[in-house]
Amino acid sequence: MTSHRIGTREEWLAARRQLLAREKEHTRRGDELARERRELPWVLVEKEYTFDAEDGTKTLADLFDGHAQLVVYHLMFGPDFEAACPSCSSIADGFNGIHLHLANRADVSFVAVSRAPLEKLQAYRRRMGWTFPWLSSNGTDFNYDYAASVTPEHLREGGEYNYEPFGDRTPLFELTTGSLAETAASSGATVADFLQERPGMSAFVLEDGAVHHAYSAYARGLDGLWGAYQWLDRTPLGRNGDDHIWVRHDEYDGVTA
Repeated sequence: MTSHRIGTREEWLAARRQLLAREKEHTRRGDELARERRELPWVLVEKEYTFDAEDGTKTLADLFDGHAQLVVYHLMFGPDFEAACPSCSSIADGFNGIHLHLANRADVSFVAVSRAPLEKLQAYRRRMGWTFPWLSSNGTDFNYDYAASVTPEHLREGGEYNYEPFGDRTPLFELTTGSLAETAASSGATVADFLQERPGMSAFVLEDGAVHHAYSAYARGLDGLWGAYQWLDRTPLGRNGDDHIWVRHDEYDGVTA
């Protein structure tokens, strides 16, 4: 017998209408937050960044590809990884293909950027069947400057992530068992290397030939971009806990690439 409350259709409708009012309030608040994001001051990007792409070396301005806006997903794939982070891979499954809509509907160029060498990114992209542009920032400061990567020294000392003190991560840095180690191993990385990469997204705008940084989000600030979570949040059992490990779409039992 279920432990969940059981009601009549009439009771469900009454409760659903009450919830609908809260959902509409949440939507309106989300619209207000979006407006507040757009009102953040822009920061001129003065450093010259270069990226390795399929068709050669690109600058940050080149990534706009004729559009006024650029969004970057910082996809966790370090130089010594053999595969991208499984959680980032799940997120990427959800936004694969969206770059065409953003470019043609909203004047936005979309790319993913990682520190792994381009050949590794290309091989993994083929494996996953993704179509979005994916560039390598290997050997540059881009990931570090936009809080998507940290040095081992930064990791040992604490530092900041998601605009808050990161705290003492030494125990995590030295961890060799548990879900963190398992997730790192699934990417062919040591825990130390895995912890140097962080998920995130950044938005830039091009105006009068100058690139400006407009917005970045990390940690649970990415929840809205994770398509699977939006579906799970509308199911009876929700996200099924936050401690389970995501796997790549070709790694589920009975699924082949």
